[in-house]
Order: sequence, then structure tokens, then C-alpha cells
Amino acid sequence: MKQFDLFVIGGGPGGYVAAIRGAQLGLNVGLVEIRSSLGGTCLNVGCIPSKALLESSGHFHRAQHGLEEHGIHAGTVEIDVGRMMARKEQVVRDLTEGIRFLMKKNKVQVFQGRGMLAGSGRVIVRSEDGEETVEAAHILLAMGSVPMEIPSLPFDGERIVSSTEALCFEQIPEHLVVVGAGAVGLELGSVWMRLGARVTVVELLPMITPFADKMMARTLERALKKQGLEFRLGSRITGAEVKGGRVEAVVEDKKGNAETLVCDRLLVSAGRRPCTGGAGLEEAGVKLEDGGRVEVDDRFRTSLTGVY
Repeated sequence: MKQFDLFVIGGGPGGYVAAIRGAQLGLNVGLVEIRSSLGGTCLNVGCIPSKALLESSGHFHRAQHGLEEHGIHAGTVEIDVGRMMARKEQVVRDLTEGIRFLMKKNKVQVFQGRGMLAGSGRVIVRSEDGEETVEAAHILLAMGSVPMEIPSLPFDGERIVSSTEALCFEQIPEHLVVVGAGAVGLELGSVWMRLGARVTVVELLPMITPFADKMMARTLERALKKQGLEFRLGSRITGAEVKGGRVEAVVEDKKGNAETLVCDRLLVSAGRRPCTGGAGLEEAGVKLEDGGRVEVDDRFRTSLTGVY
């Protein structure tokens, strides 16, 4: 049985940074990640791919709308979505491979599979090749988050989607409806709007980016409207049905007035929830709070000795 001073469950920005730092401080460190690549949500299906698409779509949008005033005539401009996606994947690949190199350089042993907490000081690693148990003096939970699903709008991975699928559309939607005017919804809505989609953002609260400074939120809203985003603020989608390859979503405002929006894709970006299910945490003795968050003290210790 392999033994470590520190074993990390999760290879995202929380996990891989902790693993490298532990190794730099002289600990024997292991890490397990369920994905085939390191970097977690941020590098694989979050910040990095979304910024890559924002950059590409920004170039396309400026070529169509912002060059003539500079005396630049670009002629007919076309978008190759496949090639744009391939560039995004290459950006992601370069960065995740960079992290794998850092793990090797710092002598962190990486396991690919699902990490299951089996009690204080013990983790079961399940992979396609089978199962093995490792022991560690200290275990760090860094399992990240997953998109939050709304009960009335369950993901189908094709028409009603999360941000993960919205990063990989093979063609530009004619009409994209986005549920949630936070950072994720606005970024991905901007990407597809710049590429030619009609984008309608539905937000339950009366302003976009509701947790941001109000003045900044109003300024951003004006800028996004000028670019072409449509907003339905103070409204919610009460249900959606897929018919003939299209989504029929019922939007209701605060006065109870309802209308049906028909779109190609419905992106639900209502936030994220902790990815703590299926890892044996409660069975091992780790207390969870509402929503699946791990209960910790002021030193990030869980209720199970040696688990942080």
C-alpha cells in the first residue's frame, strides 16, 4: 500500500497548487484527479476556454463592426467554428500539460481516477484498471464544483445545457436563451452573440451581475445592450420543453405575465454547487452543510481527523 504525507483529492487550482506547495516543503505528496487532464473546471471547462472563445469572437466581431471607421475595409468576413474550437482546445491542452510537467518536476505522484475517502488517513482510488488504496497522514479535499441544475430545467446535454456544453457548440445557434445574468451567462452569451446568434438573457433579479457594484453593473448592462444582448430582468423561466429540435421556454415576469420564447439552445447558468457527492465523505465521517459544502473550522479542518 502506497503511503504519503499528503494526499490531495482533486487536481484543480485548489488541489494542484496545494500539492506542489506541499512537495516544495518536503512532503511526499500524491494527488488523484478524475479527469484525464489536470487543471479542474478552470482550465478544462471554465475560465480558460471561455476566455479563448471571448478572444476569438471578439476578433470576429471587430472585423465586422469596428474597422471601417479606421479606414480598414476587410471585405466579407467568415467564421470557421471548428477551427475556433480547435484553437480553444489547444490553449487548454498547452496549459494542462504545463501543470502535469510541474507535478512531475516537483515529484508529485498523480493518479487518474475517482478518489473515495475511506476514513481518516485512507483513500481508495478507482480507475479503469481497478482499485487501490493509499494511506496518508493528511488528506486534502479539493473537489471543486459542478453546474447547478434547476429542477424545472433539467440538463439534457443537447438543447438544455450547462456552461460545459455551451463551450463546445458545433454551430452557431440562431437564438440562444441564457438563464442567469452572472459572469458565466454573460461571457458565453457574449461569445455566441458576437458570432451572430440572437441572445436573450433571463435574470430573476432586477439587475445583471447582482452581486457586483450597482454602478458597474448598470454600465456593463448598457455596454452589452449596445453590443446586441437582450435582457429580461425581474423574470424567470418556469419551464421548458424540447419540440422538434427547438426549445420552448415559458418566461414569466414579476407581475405574472407569461410568454413563450422559442430558441435553439437554452443555457442554464444559475451558479455552481460543491462537487462533494459520490466521494464517500459522509460515510467516512465528514460533516456536510446545506448544499453539500464541507463543514470546516478556522484552520480548514473537517470533522474527520487529518482531513482538510
